[in-house]
Amino acid sequence: MSDESTPGATHDGAAGGGTWCCELELSAEPRLRAVLPLRGENTARVLVRLHGAPLGYVTVAVGDAGLDAAAVARVARLEFAEAVTAHLVEDGLPAPLDLPLPAAGGHCPELAEYDELVSVVVCTRDRSDVLTGCLDRLAALTHPHLEIVVVDNAPTDDRTRRLVEAVAAEDPRFRYVVEPRPGLSCARNRGLAEARGSVVAYTDDDVAVDPRWVQGLLRGFRRQADVGCVTGLVCTAGISSRAEEYFDARTSLWSTRCAPQLFDLAGNRPADPLYPYAPGLFGTGANFAFDREVLLELGGFDEALGAGTLTRGGEDLDAFVRVLRAGHGIAYEPAAVVWHHHRADDAALLRQLFGYGTGLAAYLAKCLLAGDTRREVLRRVPAGLARGKGIAESTSDRLGATATAPRGAARQELTGLAAGPFLYLRARRAARRSPGVLPDPVALAG
Repeated sequence: MSDESTPGATHDGAAGGGTWCCELELSAEPRLRAVLPLRGENTARVLVRLHGAPLGYVTVAVGDAGLDAAAVARVARLEFAEAVTAHLVEDGLPAPLDLPLPAAGGHCPELAEYDELVSVVVCTRDRSDVLTGCLDRLAALTHPHLEIVVVDNAPTDDRTRRLVEAVAAEDPRFRYVVEPRPGLSCARNRGLAEARGSVVAYTDDDVAVDPRWVQGLLRGFRRQADVGCVTGLVCTAGISSRAEEYFDARTSLWSTRCAPQLFDLAGNRPADPLYPYAPGLFGTGANFAFDREVLLELGGFDEALGAGTLTRGGEDLDAFVRVLRAGHGIAYEPAAVVWHHHRADDAALLRQLFGYGTGLAAYLAKCLLAGDTRREVLRRVPAGLARGKGIAESTSDRLGATATAPRGAARQELTGLAAGPFLYLRARRAARRSPGVLPDPVALAG
């Protein structure tokens, strides 16, 4: 991350527009750090952290002189006074009013280190320009037992191979593999087949990971003995366009939660009528990890779902629900922080919203075709219809009076919902004609 404590250059768009997204650690000398430089935005959203643990966000105005990190730190100290005191007391440390706050002691769980070998899998296709920044951030990961598998999905040129091989020549943790069958689920399954670690962590090529991202994921696996999957906080990297603003408002369920949460089918069930079939509740595929053996036993990702297939999505919700139905838990761990670059223009956003619709409907079609989930899903149809309306209303509320959704956003998603079941049937037939790369889960269990 770059350090930004002084005024930035002129903003790319209209002067004084946009929101700069950054972070601040309260136990260090006040300094604002961000994935993107300050470029004349008039507002800053600051992720406040203590010993690395996210406490929440503060939003402040950016003046002509830029931002005073010390002033932001004082605002954050007051805003999160209760959480700060609780954290320091738990660590056996004093809770002074002055800044910076005490550094983490030896008992702080945020600084724990772990012994597991973790395989980080990044799937990409013909986006070497975007991938470069992702690999730079992955190279800065501090977990000592790590391999990074870059899966080149049905490439049309050799730019990704040349990029990864150049990185691997300097850092042997990196490894390049090809998955010739198109589709994100196919690529993720190739990464799973290649992985050597007991934990397999997935992220996207448009994501910037925190240096202690892996330690955050591993902490999540220790929240409960039966955890088979961990998700994390996906922060918005920057908001400089209407499309980014809309997507940020739409995804607050997994981009703003700063409290850990456990999910299972026993005692850790939220009071949600759609549970566990609620999109976004558990997290997102840009930031999740699995116990490798659990994911293998489940048969990996459904290759009829996901980006790069006719259905365009739905594979992450499908994986989450199968983990729960198999008797495992899911841990949402906000200390596993990544920063996501959203779609910057309306056309790309509208395509993504269409894919959200097709992916969700395709996944629901899969559930309706299966006898063990059909009745569960049908019982949730009325609540699901109400939830769809509520999502639109809550997104509008978060956008406020001065911002609007891109024209046609709702129509694109509804069109996708209507098309999803038909696309799933076609995608399922295509997937059955294409042999997978994972062993039969029945054989594994035997």
